[in-house]
Amino acid sequence: MTSATPASKRRLALYAIGLGSNRRHARHGDPRRILLAALAALESDEIEPVDASPIIASDPLGPSRRRYANAVALVASPLTPPELLARLHEIEAQFGRRTGQRWSARTLDLDILLWSGGAWSDADVTVPHPAMAGRAFVLGPLRTVAPEWRDPVSGRTVRQLAARLIRAKPVDRNAEAH
Repeated sequence: MTSATPASKRRLALYAIGLGSNRRHARHGDPRRILLAALAALESDEIEPVDASPIIASDPLGPSRRRYANAVALVASPLTPPELLARLHEIEAQFGRRTGQRWSARTLDLDILLWSGGAWSDADVTVPHPAMAGRAFVLGPLRTVAPEWRDPVSGRTVRQLAARLIRAKPVDRNAEAH
């Protein structure tokens, strides 16, 4: 979908972009350095970096055994979510991202987490990111750059989502002791 109005003439929207890496890159090096290079690669005529979280280390999901480097970038852009996702895929490809097995080791993963326009869903992209609220490696960095941003689906702030995720769960007293 392309808009009739050129991107350069549209209002800027704010996006939260999740960045992750757990595989070395021949030119950029270890995952932390890859994220630093990816943050620089985000800047273009249509994407303006606004802020970035600290880079954290996290355990992998799924079959990968390598730890991840994760961060969140806030960017301003006139692009729609599908247009921005296409640009993020171009950047991933520049870093050697291969499509294939879900949750496998990857050089660079870029995801749209939130969009100031609210919720968006089509065949290619869903915003907010459907798994965001259940992932500490996303909410931790996101909380450092946008703690009061509200998830348009739940109405909760990022700070509230993070607190719910790390809060101790009640013990089920009806469960049998083993």
